[in-house]
Amino acid sequence: MDKSSSTQTLSFIHTAPRTDISQNQGKFRIHFNFPGRAVPNHDDHGYGPLATVVESFMDPGTLIRMHQHRNEEIISWVPDGVMRHDDRQGNNLITDPEHLMVMNAGSGFWHSEETLADDPPLRMLQIFVRPHSLGLEPGIQHEPIPDPIAGDWRHLFGPEGTDAPLFVRNDVDFYDCQLAVGDTVTIPSRAGWHTYLYVFDGAVDIGDTSVGYTEGALVADDNDVIVTATEDSMLVAFNMNPEAPVTRQGTIGR
Repeated sequence: MDKSSSTQTLSFIHTAPRTDISQNQGKFRIHFNFPGRAVPNHDDHGYGPLATVVESFMDPGTLIRMHQHRNEEIISWVPDGVMRHDDRQGNNLITDPEHLMVMNAGSGFWHSEETLADDPPLRMLQIFVRPHSLGLEPGIQHEPIPDPIAGDWRHLFGPEGTDAPLFVRNDVDFYDCQLAVGDTVTIPSRAGWHTYLYVFDGAVDIGDTSVGYTEGALVADDNDVIVTATEDSMLVAFNMNPEAPVTRQGTIGR
């Protein structure tokens, strides 16, 4: 039977409900999604180079004061609204639906985040990737990204040397996709790599497995797997090498 059949039970897919691991700091709230916890008996909260995917909320008029990250790659993906960034390297940057930011923290990078009083409420993802080595050169990338095309994956970051607009220093490719109800798309794949899919908005079916709002699925296979939207949906996908060398000394992700 074709593994992409919508009526097939796919044994290589592990799903995770909405996380119950969160922190509430009033105007700033975060929910930690750990891809490794979707897999039974997996001894790591992360999965290979992907440490955690954090759903972050900032109310208007919120300041997260200057703080340091080390030994992790931090990606800010903002599908709506604005996130304002300041750092000790003199950058004042706005990340929004038209821009993506990657902090390659390396040996140490100081930054702050802010929303102004007249900014809209912010809901975004902050993605923590484990680098392949400790003490790398710190830096920041802030680039325009291609306009989305409904029903197609948009490649936003990847390992150094790929055609993605931004890079991280390990084997992870990141994509997003908007699907209308009833539309289908094939999960990004590469030989020997696995994919973590997260439903930012909406709901989908993967075979006969339903994955809803803010739920995740770890696809531990590199064959073509089809996703069908059961609601209008916004998806993100991390295609990664589960055997990549990783470090686990990041400030947040570890």
